[in-house]
Amino acid sequence: MPGPADDDPETARASLDVVLRMEAALGASSNTMGEHFHEDFRWMGNRGCGTKHGLDAFRRDWQLPFRAAFTERDYRTARFIAQGEWVSCFGHIEATHSGPFMGIPATGRRVTIPYMDFWRVRDGRIADNWVSVDFPAVLAQLGRDAFDGEGWEAFDRGEKIPPRPSDMREEAST
Repeated sequence: MPGPADDDPETARASLDVVLRMEAALGASSNTMGEHFHEDFRWMGNRGCGTKHGLDAFRRDWQLPFRAAFTERDYRTARFIAQGEWVSCFGHIEATHSGPFMGIPATGRRVTIPYMDFWRVRDGRIADNWVSVDFPAVLAQLGRDAFDGEGWEAFDRGEKIPPRPSDMREEAST
């Protein structure tokens, strides 16, 4: 059963505006991001991204290494969704691999970096950011298979047979 939600469109619009201002600054490679983030900001990423507590850690351990690894960035957000203090989006970044990334030296290749972001806005600034970046897709574009040939896309291509639970009975075909 769904719980109560803040469906106030003004709150949602204000939260979205905070995120859009931050995204514009990020896209412009701004070095003055503090106005967009709460003083106890937390950034939580998927495996390979890490968790950052505070804006300084975010900049030092995510933003600046990312900017060093990927230059000529073009952010392509497909959709924003806002509800109350929550804003989310998905899209991708097109960028040039210009510096070290996950142990891979610069290749000069253009890559597509798919992502999803979930922000919580408090007191007019971003307090929390949950992030999922599709690093396996990026690694594949750079010639490294994060799944060592065992990705489930092999099922889609008919190269491997998907396993079934041992307690699953065969369904009768009709």
